[in-house]
Amino acid sequence: MKDKIYNWLQRIDQQTERVNSLFGKMSDAELKRKPNEKVWSIAENLQHLIVINNSYFPAIECIRAGKQKLGFLSKFAFIRKFFGKMIIAGVQADRKKKMKTFAVWQPAQFKSSENLIETFVKHQEALKKLISDSEDLLLKNAIIASPANKNIVYSLADAFDIIVTHEERHVNQAAELLKAQNN
Repeated sequence: MKDKIYNWLQRIDQQTERVNSLFGKMSDAELKRKPNEKVWSIAENLQHLIVINNSYFPAIECIRAGKQKLGFLSKFAFIRKFFGKMIIAGVQADRKKKMKTFAVWQPAQFKSSENLIETFVKHQEALKKLISDSEDLLLKNAIIASPANKNIVYSLADAFDIIVTHEERHVNQAAELLKAQNN
């Protein structure tokens, strides 16, 4: 399990470094620039990551406190594995398929007056701590319900795979926007 945790932490560090190096010197206006209304800006991509990742914090706290209430579907390992694999496949960084996010995870939910890049970096550190502190839950093969839909259940390990892979997807999307802006 320590190897998996180390891998997640390394991947988070890689994305944090990419965000800092690619976007760290950009102005607020540059971060918010959009090619059109159907495409998220760099800022919206980063805000979305903060919003979605933050939605897992209370869910994991509920697991730790023994207060999580899982639905009927959570009793079936094949369903948990199906949901986990399906979501991981859907958030791959190659972005061949565009996906619509749940309303609860829209960037508009982001509430911060701090510098976005600083906020993102602080968030990444909190996420790494959450993952590191969850080793005991991972060893118990904890199950989690999606913060967006309680009927979607998967292992906590799959949740961390989803979070980290999803980050890679959106940082790539933001990097593509930067490249397009510079051309």
